[in-house]
Amino acid sequence: MKYMNRGMITSLSAIGIAQGLKIVTHKNLTGRWDWRSMFKTGGMPSSHSAGVASLAAYIAAKKGWDSIEAAIAIIFGIIVMYDAQGIRRHTGEIAKIVNDLDANIELLSGQHPGLFHVKQEKELNELLGHQPVEVAGGALLGFIIGNISSKFD
Repeated sequence: MKYMNRGMITSLSAIGIAQGLKIVTHKNLTGRWDWRSMFKTGGMPSSHSAGVASLAAYIAAKKGWDSIEAAIAIIFGIIVMYDAQGIRRHTGEIAKIVNDLDANIELLSGQHPGLFHVKQEKELNELLGHQPVEVAGGALLGFIIGNISSKFD
């Protein structure tokens, strides 16, 4: 039976740990436990960043920082982290505006009988991306996990 390679295990573990830590950070922010935080996008730390940073750190530790494998993993990681805190975050901000606009139009339509409005059945997901600090937190977590994992090969 063939098992996953150590790099995949490292990256998937970092993702799982980061998602689990979201429960703790949610508790620290709100004062209540919410296990659903583990299954949501966004939040601290970024599991996307943790996953790609752990893989890049693991590969760099095993193959060397000057290897082509490390270069590929690092560039891939930079792209993922940029997307997580840039495009995906902005999409979440736009979703919030659309949700607020829908609520305001519904309120107006109740006050003006001639204004017809059909409310969205489901609000758009507003937690799609990350703040830069969440990306940095995930990257730091991933870097640590990747380096630790490289010692056990």
